Amino acid sequence: MKTEFDHLQAAHCETGVTTGLMHHIGLDKMTEPLAFGIGAGLFYIYIPYIKISNGPAIAFRVMPGLIFKRACKALGIPVVRKKFRTKEESRVALDSRLAQGQPVGCQVGVYYLTYFPKEYRFHFNAHNIVVFGKEGDNYLVSDPVMEYVTSLSDYELERVRWAKGALAPKGQIYYPMPSSEPVTDEHIARAIRKGIRSNAWVMLNIPGHIAGVSGIKYTGKKIKKWKDQLGLHTAGLYLAQLVRMQEEIGTGGGGFRYMYAAFLQQAMAYTPHGTLPEASALFTQAGDLWRNAAVQAAGIYKGRLQTQGDFNQMGDYLMEIAAVERKAFTALSKIKWTS
Repeated sequence: MKTEFDHLQAAHCETGVTTGLMHHIGLDKMTEPLAFGIGAGLFYIYIPYIKISNGPAIAFRVMPGLIFKRACKALGIPVVRKKFRTKEESRVALDSRLAQGQPVGCQVGVYYLTYFPKEYRFHFNAHNIVVFGKEGDNYLVSDPVMEYVTSLSDYELERVRWAKGALAPKGQIYYPMPSSEPVTDEHIARAIRKGIRSNAWVMLNIPGHIAGVSGIKYTGKKIKKWKDQLGLHTAGLYLAQLVRMQEEIGTGGGGFRYMYAAFLQQAMAYTPHGTLPEASALFTQAGDLWRNAAVQAAGIYKGRLQTQGDFNQMGDYLMEIAAVERKAFTALSKIKWTS
């Protein structure tokens, strides 16, 4: 059983899956940046009291699944999402959908994905793929971060669908259903405006000091103290954690900022406003700064940079990023849409 499904290579797994599944139901105007922006996917949080791989928990995007959920809801597209109690139940449900010609999104763990190079496999359970067919004992897989369609055996797919640990997928499947009415340009425009308002509010107003633009600034201040508080070795590991979360998981900090910049540019075609190109340029600037910060952090971790001044420079990068992103989101939050 095999469904015709157009594989799309994308920068990020969830936005790639969202775009591919929307194309499958006929929404060809959807792009990866539009899915990301409508889904209000940009975020930042630093949680020092939760450790992942011996480093603080850091995220540059919203919780897995929210981009798909929000984008579909904003466009009036019905969604089916299921988790299961047993592996057998999840396998039967998947095979049933495939027999009906329905490609499905699956949340999976990265560590046992056999088509990933070994150096890219680690314990992270929020990767997203599309399964669109089965030939013998092999499932056909469209993984947006891969150039070509690939496959997993029955055992291999079950293993990644039932990976254990944080964000365990529990055999989860999800997919959009065709909308009862066509998604028009005006639907997309309204969804864009809603996504911008939502993302701006979260990044500017979420309570506390560890999330949003305040969280970026707070992290910058903490980094300046890490060398004295943690020692050079542990401080280097913490910075390595930041780089890994920024550059290796999805599109990370810099890449997400570039994607949001692209979203604002594409939004001009649906709901033009003079603030959008200006904010887009600011997010491109923020993306550049995140990449510079990653290079600085890698230099400290690898021992090329070890002075307090190097840590101060790293902290200053994040504080500058916070200022740039605050300026951009403040401008977006003040837009008075004409419709």
